[in-house]
Amino acid sequence: MGELRASDLAAVRDQLGREPTTTFSVVARCGGPAPHPLVIRNHPLDAGGRPFPTRYWLTCPDAVRAVARLESDGWIRRLSERAEEESDGFGAALEEAHRAYAADRADEVPEAGGWGGVGGTRRGVKCLHAHYAHHLAGGDDPVGAWVAGRVEPLHPEGRRVAAVDLGTNSIRLLVAEEMQTGLAELARDMVITRIGQDVDRTGRIDPRALARTLSVLERYGRRARALHATSMRVSATSAVRDASNRAELEEGVRRHTGSELRVIPGEREAELSFLGATAGLEPPGPVAVLDIGGGSTELAVGTGRPDGAISTRMGSVRLTERHVRHDPPTAEERASLARAVDEALDEVERALAPGRAAILVAVAGTATTVQALALGLSRYDPEAIHRSTLALADAERVLEDLAGMTVAQRASLPVMAPGREDVIVAGATILVGVMRRFGFAEALVSESDILDGLAVELLAEGPVSPAEGSPPPDIR
Repeated sequence: MGELRASDLAAVRDQLGREPTTTFSVVARCGGPAPHPLVIRNHPLDAGGRPFPTRYWLTCPDAVRAVARLESDGWIRRLSERAEEESDGFGAALEEAHRAYAADRADEVPEAGGWGGVGGTRRGVKCLHAHYAHHLAGGDDPVGAWVAGRVEPLHPEGRRVAAVDLGTNSIRLLVAEEMQTGLAELARDMVITRIGQDVDRTGRIDPRALARTLSVLERYGRRARALHATSMRVSATSAVRDASNRAELEEGVRRHTGSELRVIPGEREAELSFLGATAGLEPPGPVAVLDIGGGSTELAVGTGRPDGAISTRMGSVRLTERHVRHDPPTAEERASLARAVDEALDEVERALAPGRAAILVAVAGTATTVQALALGLSRYDPEAIHRSTLALADAERVLEDLAGMTVAQRASLPVMAPGREDVIVAGATILVGVMRRFGFAEALVSESDILDGLAVELLAEGPVSPAEGSPPPDIR
């Protein structure tokens, strides 16, 4: 179902005035001096295995009251009548929103696609709260957009930006608001679309991987606009750097976000990861930041800012495609993985000498997943993971456990993000190899990474011209 922080569970419990009846994750937050859950994404089945038709649920009490006033004024009936008239395309757009909502639910539970659309209905308008939540989550929902035009802003708002990290294995979103104390997170999401599938072998982006990625990016763009981000930046890393056919991706980025795709060099990727990972950190000396990606792994070392950075062509997807053919991997395949990591780290040692750092900070999905397993978490909780300490012995133990499992067994682990299960052994091999090679008995695991670095950098640049941002949705 995705991540769930302990504080979010408590907050939603307070907002609802009861225990939630299904598992959920937070997809949007209210900003201002006290950020809190605004919209949650529910599992299609409740705790008893019964259908739960409301995929996106509005939880902020202020938002609930504001929308309730519209409902009490009769707008459910009026908007349903407008949809029936079909005079301006409103009805067709609403019908498409219902279809997309059902398809979204079916992505998690296939049979849920037949349970209706927004709020469980197949046509018309049943609940303005559900439509508004769908809009805030990134749905193309004409009723939700109409509601937004009449109830927002719900709270005082500062400057907001959105950053997207398009990596080899996953595409991630951060919408953040500028605060005196730093960034306030309004949305953070990750979907594994593996745009780097077979790029190492073919040098080209696979059309299916591109379609998966653009579908998620379209939703990210709508969510950023719904949360009032004034500028959005999409940065691509290893797989896109290596692909010869990225023109269609570039056009899709412009269409869905209103900005240009920025394909950043590996060393720049390392610097941004360093910026995000060390923000607010007060280390006893130089810091080494390790960012294990799907197509490449970056390391940067420095105090305050990196004085050296390197990008290597080893990543969890790339090494898996090159060295693993069996499930689970054979001893020979694991040895081949370890040799590939050692060879790449020879270059790293010559360029950076990471062992001079006082601490190692490990970021991104491999490190956070290994730590979630080391901690024995029953669900993925970023608060429990962020800036916690991962001992080398624990990382080694988790690697051995994962390597002995089949892909299906790894996928069943509650903290394993869908799409990471087949490449996590290669990623963990990199993590353990770095810690062993450079003498780190432990690593500080950070949830802050290149996404946070991109947002900090974007805010530091100041407001952008309207042409660089995406236009607001058409709200009638």
